[in-house]
Amino acid sequence: MTNDELPGFSTRALHAGQEADPATGAVVTPIYQVSTYKQDGVGALRTGLGTGYEYSRSGNPTRTSLEVQFAALEQADGAWAFASGLAAEDAVLRALLVPGDHVVFPNDAYGGTYRLVKKVFEPWGVEHTPVDLGDLDAVRAAVRPGSTRLVWLETPTNPLLTIGDIAAIAEIAHAAGALLVVDNTFASPYLQTPLLLGADLVVHSTTKYAGGHSDVVGGVVAVRDGDDGRGGTLSARIAFHQNAMGAVPGAFDSWLVQRGLKTLAVRMERHCDNAERVVDFLTSHPRVTQVLYPGLPEFRNHDVAARQMRRFGGMVSFRTAGVEDALAVCGRTELFTLGESLGGVESLVEHPGRMTHASVAGSLLEVPDDLVRLSVGIEDADDLIADLAQALG
Repeated sequence: MTNDELPGFSTRALHAGQEADPATGAVVTPIYQVSTYKQDGVGALRTGLGTGYEYSRSGNPTRTSLEVQFAALEQADGAWAFASGLAAEDAVLRALLVPGDHVVFPNDAYGGTYRLVKKVFEPWGVEHTPVDLGDLDAVRAAVRPGSTRLVWLETPTNPLLTIGDIAAIAEIAHAAGALLVVDNTFASPYLQTPLLLGADLVVHSTTKYAGGHSDVVGGVVAVRDGDDGRGGTLSARIAFHQNAMGAVPGAFDSWLVQRGLKTLAVRMERHCDNAERVVDFLTSHPRVTQVLYPGLPEFRNHDVAARQMRRFGGMVSFRTAGVEDALAVCGRTELFTLGESLGGVESLVEHPGRMTHASVAGSLLEVPDDLVRLSVGIEDADDLIADLAQALG
């Protein structure tokens, strides 16, 4: 089936992997809260949703349903669910790297990802080079042909919302014999489909927009299957590590992410609508020195974002006159809840320098201390703007 023949996004979100339960006809995938399964004979596994089950670390019907659903949304050859976004990232890094390999890495990546690479994989012997992935010349200069195994791309990045050109960076990576991994958490599969632009793997924290209700922690890896560069396939390698490492989500967590994905399209439209209203307000406020949002025509690589994204997302960052102003705004909001995470239906505000990105303080990835990050929810936009007005006032 070609891309033009695929059902629409919301149709896939509602129906891929969501076959009615064969025993009862239930239209919602059951929560299979089970650890082990009766076998019909030694080595003879019963089948369900296209696979056999023996033990829920290796496979669970609710998790399988989520993985089929997510693969359909990312237009991937396969997807594997994990217990958190960092567990998904760890599986990719462990599956594809060995000591001596090199990774090109964003110089404004999520702090937790940087901590994983710097504190876990660097001592293991994996080298990395932080680079501005919004600058293609910088990417080319950072790649080491024969040594660079992965180019790791966030677009938009967290929290500076830097845009990287997925198609162009895929070409650079592939020309050097490297694979391109895209963290698609900020955009979600509704706004951006990296595998169609040349990426080899996509990772998500499904805690964020995929789940969408701040009630679940999870992650996923989706792949465009092909040679892993070491005599195997990407699908086989990720599947093996998911089972061997065991950092899998439980059935209820899988079910919650499934449920969230069914409304992802309508939620993302509202997130984007509200973010655009918030950006309009912030750009004209005298106490805001800079607004960071890919939808602004003057934002760097706005044209790239317009080309590879459906819309520009629900994340907004802005800078103030100094750290004290930034902290004051975070302390005064009422509808914007002060908290980490993002992508839920409720709006959140945070100070990245002292919260989500505290782990990169003093490093090349340190973020400005006057920066405030907003996860714009789906409340009434007028109320959100009034809250920001009083917090800035």
